Amino acid sequence: MACAAAHMFVHNATLCACDPGYYLVAGANGSSCVPLPSRHGGGGFGDWQVGSVGASRNQSLYFLAPVLQLDVVRRLTQSQAVLLWCALAALLSWLAFCAAARFAGRDPAHHKTLFGARFWISRLDCIFDNNHWAVNATNTLDDQQVLRKRKTELGGTFSVASLILFLGLVTVLLYQAIQRRNIEVHRVKPANAPDLLSFVNDLEFHITTISSMTCAHARAPSTIAMGTPGFMDFRVVPLSSLLTYSCQNTSQGPSISLKCNGCRIPPRDHYVSWQFVDLPRQPAAAVGFQFNLTAKQHGDVKYMNFVSGTLSSDNYADDRLKTFRGPDSNVLKIQLFPQIYNNHRNLKLFQPLVQDFTQGSTFSDVNSLNASLQNPRDGVINTTLYISYLADYIVEISNENTLGPVSILASIGGLYAFSVAIFLCLMAQCEARIKKLRDEDTRMLKILSKQRAQRNWDKVRKFVMYTWGPSNLDPTDRSGKCPEGSMMDSLHGSFHKRRKPIKQASTSVNKPKGVPADMGTIDIERVGEMHESNSSR
Repeated sequence: MACAAAHMFVHNATLCACDPGYYLVAGANGSSCVPLPSRHGGGGFGDWQVGSVGASRNQSLYFLAPVLQLDVVRRLTQSQAVLLWCALAALLSWLAFCAAARFAGRDPAHHKTLFGARFWISRLDCIFDNNHWAVNATNTLDDQQVLRKRKTELGGTFSVASLILFLGLVTVLLYQAIQRRNIEVHRVKPANAPDLLSFVNDLEFHITTISSMTCAHARAPSTIAMGTPGFMDFRVVPLSSLLTYSCQNTSQGPSISLKCNGCRIPPRDHYVSWQFVDLPRQPAAAVGFQFNLTAKQHGDVKYMNFVSGTLSSDNYADDRLKTFRGPDSNVLKIQLFPQIYNNHRNLKLFQPLVQDFTQGSTFSDVNSLNASLQNPRDGVINTTLYISYLADYIVEISNENTLGPVSILASIGGLYAFSVAIFLCLMAQCEARIKKLRDEDTRMLKILSKQRAQRNWDKVRKFVMYTWGPSNLDPTDRSGKCPEGSMMDSLHGSFHKRRKPIKQASTSVNKPKGVPADMGTIDIERVGEMHESNSSR
């Protein structure tokens, strides 16, 4: 058999073995040596997890739940810093737009759009319209003058800016209220015997020995020890009286399972030991242990406490890769801590914790491992599960709300006052130091009034030019005659066409003096001129 793969060496002249910290895995292209799986993620205790399933935290009812989908808000507000940066970006964008409109829209004749934008910004002054500088005719502060509402461009800018800041802070407040609306409180109380006897849990201990071995290497335990070795309370009882043993082959090695249904807290510690031995052409060697410990309340499969992780040779002693093999036992110390969940109908569960791991016989160099593989006395891996009960105290877990409806409303009021106060101070300082800002509303309204008057005058001029002609707008033309082609001229022409000629009497007595006898019609305009000349004489 060729042993040419990486991290592989030959022992007993024909068999292949892996370097310390690696175990043999058979594949389609032959055998190879792979390291501990957890080392790809950085090693150490990075894969350890301690938590609860079902008995999740922060599940108390919240006053916004009927009208607001909290899960949607959580997805949209994943980070508090993102919300603050978005609010700051919106605030700076608004201030930059107002500044650009003010400096670029000074001339209303050439920049009508920007000047109109400035006017509409001043119309947005809805917060500070009663807090502007009260001035008299000399543009100085007049304390005796009655304050009135004044909508200025600066006030509109700061009003919208304060609203943007307020909405941003309120969004962050809602984020905190949703994410951190209550805290989990742990209270410790001394344990009494009736309290401890009320804990009835289903316990499961799954210990996987990471190696190339199988359950055929395992030697099942037959007894379980209770108490402290060397003391009078030490007892050894059959394993079947407390635990159920089973072994299952997995891709990472044999998994030993110890189960206890309806277990109560005993007054003493427990010790369970098992071992793996050499088989022909299959030595017993391991690189680590993977554990998964769970505790459930008896008869209730919804809630569960657990702890899981991986133990390797570099977790405790040093960073050198090692292989477990030899007579010294590897001791895994587990502690069961009683907990009462008051917020889940007084749910009573053990919390399993892995407190310590004591290494047994290990080898860190190839030569010593090769010598151990050829030594039948080292052909064993001993493992001991040390179960300790921390039954002196009981932990009571409850959730306490930190933010309620009243506190939320109070916080919103404080944020509004904070946002308004900041920009009110800025506006007061700007108007006190820059005199042009004190009466900018009056100047802007005067400019708009002039523009409106100019538009109305242009309409009148067009009407006069269309009705009487442009000569009536010329002060040097005093003839008073309507030019040809004007509207009045066309009206006069149509009037003469519709009017019938007035025939005069045959006698010359009724004819006015100076009027020709052959005149058949009366020219109204000439009669008017003659009447004016006679009256002037």
